[in-house]
Amino acid sequence: MATEDPTTSDQRTAEARAAFLGSLNSVGSQGDAELQARAKDIHTSAAALARQEDDVAKQTDSLAEHTAQYQQIADESRGKLKEIGDVQNWAEMIERDLLVLEETMRIVDDEAAQTPNRSGKAKGKRRWF
Repeated sequence: MATEDPTTSDQRTAEARAAFLGSLNSVGSQGDAELQARAKDIHTSAAALARQEDDVAKQTDSLAEHTAQYQQIADESRGKLKEIGDVQNWAEMIERDLLVLEETMRIVDDEAAQTPNRSGKAKGKRRWF
C-alpha cells in the first residue's frame, strides 16, 4: 500500500468538510425559506382574521341594535292588538245588550198587541224605531 501525502489528505478532508457544510447550508436555506414563507402567511392571515373579527364585532353590535328595535316594534304591536281586542270585546258586549233590548221590545210589543184597551179592542203593534 502506498502512503498518501499528508497535505493531500488534509486538502481532501477540507474539501469534504466544505462540501458537507455547503450541503448543510443548502438544506438549511431551503428549510429556512419555507419556514419564512409560512411565517409570512401566518402573519398575513392573522391580520386578515383580526380585520374579520372587528367586522364581526361591528355587525354583531348592529344586529343587537336591530334586534332591540324589532323587539320594541313587536311590543308596541302587541299592545295595539290588545287594544283592538278590547275594542272588539266592548263592541260585542254592546251588540249583546242591543239584542237583549230588541228582544225585550219585541216581547213588549207582542204583549201590548194581545192586551185589550179600554174599548175592548187589542192594540196594534208599536214601532219603536
